[in-house]
Amino acid sequence: MDTGFTAEQDEIRRTLRELLRKHCGPEELRAALDTPAGHDPALWTALAGRLGLPGLALPEAYGGVGCSVTELALAAEESGRVLAPSPFLATAVLAAPLILALGTDAQRTRLLPRIADGTLTAALAVPGTSLATALTLTGDNGGEWAGGGRAGGVQARRAGEGWRLYGEAGQVLDGHSAGLLVVAAHTGGFARSRTLLFLVPGDAAGLVRVRQTALDATRPQARLQLRDVEAELLGSGDGDVLSALSALGDTAAAVLACEAVGAADRALERTVEYVKQREQFGRAIGSFQAVKHRLADVYVQVQAARSAAYYAAWATVHGEQAGGLALAQALEALRGAAAEGIQLHGGVGFTWEHEAHLYFKRASGDELLFGPVHRLRAHAADSAHLFEQGREVTV
Repeated sequence: MDTGFTAEQDEIRRTLRELLRKHCGPEELRAALDTPAGHDPALWTALAGRLGLPGLALPEAYGGVGCSVTELALAAEESGRVLAPSPFLATAVLAAPLILALGTDAQRTRLLPRIADGTLTAALAVPGTSLATALTLTGDNGGEWAGGGRAGGVQARRAGEGWRLYGEAGQVLDGHSAGLLVVAAHTGGFARSRTLLFLVPGDAAGLVRVRQTALDATRPQARLQLRDVEAELLGSGDGDVLSALSALGDTAAAVLACEAVGAADRALERTVEYVKQREQFGRAIGSFQAVKHRLADVYVQVQAARSAAYYAAWATVHGEQAGGLALAQALEALRGAAAEGIQLHGGVGFTWEHEAHLYFKRASGDELLFGPVHRLRAHAADSAHLFEQGREVTV
């Protein structure tokens, strides 16, 4: 593994950091959260126009930049530093790779260039609270989360040459504002049921979208109700949807790990800046040994999480899977950095006006969506057969 970054990768990080510093400060962040979409469309347009962020990991044939998951993860790290609210995760990390992997040539040609230039946002809709299971992050992906052929979830049925969807999906990232929904639904009878993915326009007849109040306001979520909605099958129906979701899960985990590391690093930076300025008993509180020890522990935890996240991004490109463990370590580091930041900021750290609580909510919200940490680690151990008796494990 080459631990250095290329000049192009460093340029992506530098340019993105400068852009976000100018357009996503604390005031701009709060203003964006209060909009109906939950993000600033002008910022998304700038990210797409200047950096090609939505199409960073899409092939050049579809209008993308043609970079790897590593560049996508580095961009996520910079986005995580400022908790930038944008359709980046929902569109570029979750939805676009599925269209690329499973879509027909006509679907890719029609949709991916519009995603790459930022004019079309997309969201992955998974029934219930099963996103982590569908992505095989916290358990085996058997498809039962989509409805299992029974009541609940989202059901798909044939209607002439097309399909009709009926059901409900909650906690859909950016589902209230996305121009395109990639909906997971169950089709067929109970004995021969299977999970397929369908494309639904955001303005489809019979689709009801309601933005939900989320713990982490920087990750807007929606509840979708599909009332006999016309849908287009993603791909030809012969693709292995569950395998595609599992592969996407490891990639998404690596990107999310880098994003969490960026947030943790910034939370630590803010805390260090504060303890150098805040005085008590005639001296800066950062000079007290107890404070130094606490921040040193956080620093070590963040650096270890960064190494794991970078390795996971590299491993994804080289056919290895380390995303789940990296995500667990990164979320733990973010939670620790945010908690210490709130404590060491003292009274101001507990106020709504301060940004410290936003970092803690990001850690907690991501655990609710993609974890929790102990389940991420337990599933990684089960997948590696780590604790099976009588089985030789190569380390």
